[in-house]
Amino acid sequence: MTDSAWQKSSYSSGSDDCVEVRTVHPHVELRESDARGAVVRATPTTLATFLLAAKAGEFDHHTP
Repeated sequence: MTDSAWQKSSYSSGSDDCVEVRTVHPHVELRESDARGAVVRATPTTLATFLLAAKAGEFDHHTP
């Protein structure tokens, strides 16, 4: 895995309100385009585990 530039989500449709992602070996970093100072860093395995859990609804009880 090589380091990369920030990439916007394909769902952003040119909006500034989106999630951006990049790789910084050996991690994956995520940030919101309108809050660039707040970066979440995880290993690819940890991020994949989190995404699978979110898709499965494991965090739905946290939604108001």
